[in-house]
Amino acid sequence: MKWKLTRGKFRPRLTELVQANKPEVVVTASKKAFKKLPNMSEAIKALSVLKAVGPATASAVLAAGSPELAAFMADEAMLAIPGLQPLDYTLKHYLKYDEEVKDCVKKLNKGSTGTWTPHKVELALWTHYMATQLDPELLKVSTGKRKSEGGSSEGKKKKKS
Repeated sequence: MKWKLTRGKFRPRLTELVQANKPEVVVTASKKAFKKLPNMSEAIKALSVLKAVGPATASAVLAAGSPELAAFMADEAMLAIPGLQPLDYTLKHYLKYDEEVKDCVKKLNKGSTGTWTPHKVELALWTHYMATQLDPELLKVSTGKRKSEGGSSEGKKKKKS
């Protein structure tokens, strides 16, 4: 839970609410959810019976336990995918996000050794979004041409033709 709260929107009462769940109820719901995989809809529903657990928190649990099948519904990862705005913390929206991530996994693994997982794609999306927010220049596409050391081409002698 602490890991989830370090990413995305700050929800101060969430930890307190989640801790109100009895351990045996958490274990039962978790076992049921993991047995439902790869059916993400049913797995999310199984975890959502817990207090303060919606699709985003359920996806965090599933991504931690089965990163080869599930991606965490991180705000930043969803914002990196065109067409998923505005953010909506519903099962329907998670399934749309999950579909986009899994399509990306298929494309990335096509013709390769297949090392991409939904969780790895989610982490890449999160990293890309954060990089664009923190330093947009970092991801600008290079033309391959270098500027002079001073950053300008002034002062360079032109060759005579």
